[in-house]
Parts: sequence; C-alpha cells; structure tokens
Amino acid sequence: MAIREVNGPAGAPWQPPLRGTLEQLVVESELLTGNPLGDPARRPLYVYLPPGLERGGDRKRVPSVYVIQGYSGQVDMWLGRSAFEPTLIERLDAMFASGGSPGGVIVFVDAWTSLGGSQFLNSSSTGRYMDYICDEIVPFVDERYPTLNGREHRGIAGKSSGGYGAMVLPMLRPDVFGGLASHAGDALFECCYLREFPVIARQLRDHFDGSLDELRRQLAEADHFDWARYGTAFSIYAYAAAYSPDPDRPGEALLPFEPEMGRVVDEVWALWLEWDPVRMAPRHADALRSMRRIYLDAGKSDEWFLDLGAQAFAGELSKLGAKHSLELFEGKHGGIAYRYPGAIRELLLALER
Repeated sequence: MAIREVNGPAGAPWQPPLRGTLEQLVVESELLTGNPLGDPARRPLYVYLPPGLERGGDRKRVPSVYVIQGYSGQVDMWLGRSAFEPTLIERLDAMFASGGSPGGVIVFVDAWTSLGGSQFLNSSSTGRYMDYICDEIVPFVDERYPTLNGREHRGIAGKSSGGYGAMVLPMLRPDVFGGLASHAGDALFECCYLREFPVIARQLRDHFDGSLDELRRQLAEADHFDWARYGTAFSIYAYAAAYSPDPDRPGEALLPFEPEMGRVVDEVWALWLEWDPVRMAPRHADALRSMRRIYLDAGKSDEWFLDLGAQAFAGELSKLGAKHSLELFEGKHGGIAYRYPGAIRELLLALER
C-alpha cells in the first residue's frame, strides 16, 4: 500500500521541531485552593528554555520573563495556530535560535477563571491571582530553572488584560518585577470600558429581562459561547469581580452601572478608577522609576481605544520621570502576536545586565 505509519512528529508546518525546549508542567497552588469561584487550584504552567539552556546542574543563569494572557485566555492557547502563522512558541524559538536575543527563561502563566479572567489581581470574588504569580510561581521557577534571582532580572509581558497585568503587577509588587512590556493593555478606563455600559443595558433589556443573572443562567445552559450574545456583558462582569468585588457576597461583583438603563453608579465606578493604571501611576512613582525597561505599544485602530490608554499611561510616566518607550503602529486589537517576541527581547536586553 502507498501509506504507512511512521514514528516521530509530522514536522513543519504542523509540528516544526523546536531548537529550544518547552516544558509543560502541572502545578498545585495552595493560594488558589478554595477560591470563591471554585476554580481549579491545579494549573498548567509552560516554561520555555532557549537552545543550549538546560534545567539542572551547574549552568549559566539568565533573566526570566513571565508572559500572561488577555481576557478569556488559557495557557494552552499559546500552542494554537492562526492561518499561515507560526505559534508564539515557534516565534520565540526562531528568535533565540537565530541569536537575535540574549537568553532567558520564558514562563507562560495560567490565570484563567470561570468568569474568563482574573485581571491578575487579588480579589475576594475571584481569588489571590497576584499572590499566586508573585509568591508561588516565581519562587517555583527560580528554584527549578537557571534564572538570575532578583527583581532586577525579572520581567512580565502581556497583551490586553495581560497588558493590564503587566502594567499593574510591577507597580504593586516591585519587589518581584523589574521590567514590563504591555501590548494594548487596559488603561484609561473611561475610554475602554465606560462606553460599553449602555450597550450592555440595552442588551439586557432586549434579550435577558433586564437581568444579568438571567444572562448568566442562559449562558450556563447554552451549548456554545456566542460572543455576540454574551461576551461584552460577561467580560464586564468579570472585570467587576476584579475591580469591585461584592464584600458581602464572595464570588459576586458590584456593577459600575445600573443594568436597567446604563447609568453610572458613581461610588462603584470610583472603585474601578482606583485600578486604572493611568491613575495608579502617581501612587507608584518610585516603583515605575525603578523599572529597567518599560515597553508600551498598541495599534492605532484598537477597537477599545487602548492606543489612547497607552498614550495616557506613557504621559504619566513622562511626568514621573520614568524611562519608557511607546510605539503606536498600524493595526487593531487582534493579530498582533508577531510583536510579542520583540518586546520580550527588549526586556531581556535590559534585565541581563
């Protein structure tokens, strides 16, 4: 017969061999155990080692960069492929194999929740995701892999909600991170969030009896996630669980608007604004000035106006005397994964010193 089974991977374009090593681990978190949403404390953790770098024994030590995902992201999505595109892992592998970047340990962290994301914060309605990253994952990686210890050799990068986390975690935990790269991170909340409130109110009125609880009930019974029907309201609720958790109901959130008509609830919206990176920056000026590298970019046609958020955050950094770079490019919110390796390289160049 003309076909036969063979051993080994299929090769390119399906499974091109990596020159480096991707380790796919599973970890058990003490801090996420018993979280308010009942989400798993057992999590996948991916660690990429460039060619020539190995775990164990006497070895050269290198900086580390932690990569976090946008809203709805699960860590296994990094292995997904878009048409005619390499995966991010393949892009990084090619960059390191070509000698285009200094070496580094690249860590892909999963902070998914059943609401779609945690914003990488500690919240009484989602769990202790900031502590999970900073106090569990980072020490685990430093003990197991050839990383340079110390915040001055450790960076964090992400896009969208991941870009938000990449801005906020170094402000809140400068003892852990000494550099950041944010691609279209959530910032300037009145531009990226506020305009969604009346859209959601109208959608709830017309399709869900004016009730977010009814939307969630229907979603739980749905056989697939229809983003056009559920996505905007569900994601805003997830952000509310991070920014304005209900102090009396763990696992629930206070909405920053009246669901009946979209009118802003000022006292809850004020809680959201406290978490806006643009407004946080002056309170964390010393932390931002201490960063070895701050890299910001966004597409000029970003659908959530996160290019304006990046500009506003950069403006605050300039006022504070915090060194940074900002690049606005032709593009939208999606389809920008090709930019991630360059940002990681920029971090490694700064963090290796």
